[in-house]
Amino acid sequence: MPTITITEASVRDVGADVLVLPLLSGADGAASTVPGAPEITEAIAGLDASAARGDLHRIPSYGLAAATSLLLVGVGEEDLSKAAAEDLRLAFGAAARSLVGVESAAIALPTGTSAQRAAALEGAALGAYAFISHKTGTGSSAPKPALSALTLVAEGDAEAAQAAVERAGRLSEVVDIVRDLVNTPPNLLYPAAFAQRAEELVADLPVTVTVLDEAQLAEGGYGGIVGVGQGSARPPRLVRLEYAPASAQRSVALVGKGITFDTGGISLKPAVGMDDMTSDMTGAATVLGATVGAARLGLDVKVTTYLALAENMPGGGAQRPGDVVTMRNGKTVEVLNTDAEGRMVLADALVDAVADEPDLVIDVATLTGAAVVALGKRTAAVMGTEQGRDLVMTASGASGEPFWPLPFPSELRADLTGRVADLRNIGDRPGGALSAGIFLAEFVGETEWAHLDIAGPGYASAPLGYMGKGATGMSTRTVLQVLEDVAAGPTA
Repeated sequence: MPTITITEASVRDVGADVLVLPLLSGADGAASTVPGAPEITEAIAGLDASAARGDLHRIPSYGLAAATSLLLVGVGEEDLSKAAAEDLRLAFGAAARSLVGVESAAIALPTGTSAQRAAALEGAALGAYAFISHKTGTGSSAPKPALSALTLVAEGDAEAAQAAVERAGRLSEVVDIVRDLVNTPPNLLYPAAFAQRAEELVADLPVTVTVLDEAQLAEGGYGGIVGVGQGSARPPRLVRLEYAPASAQRSVALVGKGITFDTGGISLKPAVGMDDMTSDMTGAATVLGATVGAARLGLDVKVTTYLALAENMPGGGAQRPGDVVTMRNGKTVEVLNTDAEGRMVLADALVDAVADEPDLVIDVATLTGAAVVALGKRTAAVMGTEQGRDLVMTASGASGEPFWPLPFPSELRADLTGRVADLRNIGDRPGGALSAGIFLAEFVGETEWAHLDIAGPGYASAPLGYMGKGATGMSTRTVLQVLEDVAAGPTA
């Protein structure tokens, strides 16, 4: 994440390599004005520039500002007051993402509100990310790091600007934790390594960690996790983290799917695109990041987090289609498709999460291709109880991350009744995302619960705004926002 500071200098006087400014459109859609900067507006008058959201135009400053160059970013509006927070996040995130190899940039929104400046800074901080840990080179061929320093022009409101700086820094920090974990190659991040990384990330925080290895999982009756992991030479783990401030009156349990690599097991996936299955632990990374965020923010809510970690491989000991396993709560499941493994590890962890008697359970998973078919690559699905869904949707509105609520049609439950066991791990193909959620509901009981299927937006094939290719960190800010909302809510 970049270093973030504020300045009370004027837009023209702020020192940075690049000064980033919003570009408004005229009635015909062409670039028209840079608000609050008539000299710059005049200088760009001859440019054939588009001011569509996220369009970028980098030009020399021509001595109009202390910065070496200007980066004009379209916000897609004729009037800055009409620019929504998420539009500004996306636009300024795209700007920051374009500045790889640049050391410093300043963010200014002349005539903008404090809330708009905060959104622009947040987007820029999220966009200033590059995963170059495994790239080599020297000199001109050296990998280019992300933008390393951001300055927000306070424009006379230093107190609000400082609050924006602190929040942008915290959010980008936890989102980058998630991105780094998801982008780490699967030969380096396997279940035991992930568990170790979790311990390292909370070592300086008031968070306790318990790790169950494969022997303890088998002894404890975690048939779902053990079954998924038994085909791999690298055995599964279940990590439990607890952040429990003494004054907390409310509690939330988080559960994350942590398949560190998913071949599909015996129900082998096609080779094309299988490399993306390094991202099948995004749910576990997300809830870990949110837990770190809650602890660093000192939120007044108890958070108990479960990372269900396994590698789904087709080794000689792998479970077979048709196997029956006994889950943590004693229910038996016919494993008809070993590539429907995420719900198996989640189900075991959900049993433990519910046993903690929290006020709310949230699970996060890259669970089904059906969710992508239904909602596309950028919108995540949320299912569960009405209250659980509503809490997520409210938080989604604040974070700007797009979610859409999906139902649990009662008729789909019959498709999950097993022939020789209590349940089968897949339903019929229609409504696949819904039947996966209905399967999980069997392990939640009456607890308030939200199930987040982020299979589409958790890992991107193309950049958008503050999200580059690969791990996006999508849903991390929403889950953290839920924790903040619960912490601020009524205690009774």
